[in-house]
Amino acid sequence: MKISKLENAHIRPDLAEVMKILDVLGVTGERWHEIVKIARDAAERGWWDSYGDAMGDRQRLYADIESGAKTIREYQPGAMPGILQTPEYTWALIEHAKAEGPITYVPERLVEARAQRQRTVLRPGGPDYEVILDEIGLRRFSVPPDVMYAQLHHLIKIAETHARVTVRVYPLVTRMVTALMPKSPIMVFTFTDAADPPMAVASTVFADLIHTEPEKVAGYVGRYDYVRNEALSEVGTLSFLSELADQIISTLGPGT
Repeated sequence: MKISKLENAHIRPDLAEVMKILDVLGVTGERWHEIVKIARDAAERGWWDSYGDAMGDRQRLYADIESGAKTIREYQPGAMPGILQTPEYTWALIEHAKAEGPITYVPERLVEARAQRQRTVLRPGGPDYEVILDEIGLRRFSVPPDVMYAQLHHLIKIAETHARVTVRVYPLVTRMVTALMPKSPIMVFTFTDAADPPMAVASTVFADLIHTEPEKVAGYVGRYDYVRNEALSEVGTLSFLSELADQIISTLGPGT
C-alpha cells in the first residue's frame, strides 16, 4: 500500500526507505546518486504541507507537482481549472460536494490553499500555463449565473494581464474529429529540473492517475495537441468568453 501511495505521489518519500529499496534492487553508482537526489528534493516540505489534509488530498497533489513545473498544459472539459477559479466559484463547487455526502477537507482552508496555488503558478517567473476549455463545459456550468459571469470575466483578465498564461476554447462545432479525444481532464507537466521526467495526470471522479512512462505521456500529449490545434485562437477565445458571459446574464439573469 505504501509503495502504491509513493508511486502515485500521495505521500512524500522517506529518504532512508528509498535507499533501502535501491539496495534491495541492486542500484549502485551514478544511478543511485541520481535517484537519491530526486528523493531528497521530493522529501522537502512545501507551503502546502502546513495545510495538511485540510486543503484536500487532490489539491495537495497538484500543489506539489506545480511547485517545480516549467510548463503546465491542461485540457478541462467540465469545471473551471483550480488555478483560474474565483473564490465564489470554488465555494459553489464546495456546496455541490457537500450535497454528495461528507467531505474530508476544511472548506475555508481549501479556499485559502487554492488562492495560494494561484499565486504560486501566476507569480513572476512562474511556469508557462496553457489551458484549453471545452465549450460544452462552459455552457453546462453548475454554478449560479452571476458567479459564472464573474468567472468568465476573471478568465479574460488573467489571459490579458499574464503573459505566460494562455486560455483557449475548444469549440462545440469543429471539423471531423480525426484523432482520439481526451476522455477526461488531463494535465501535462514539464519541470525545471532536467532530472525530472515529463508527467501526465488524468483526473477521474475519485482519483488522479499519474504517468511518467514516456510512451504514456506521449499519448496524452498527442491527444492534447489535437484539441489545441482545433481550438479557437487566443483573440477568438477572449471574444467568445465575453459574448458567452453576456448571454448567460441576459438569458438566465443574475440569480440561481
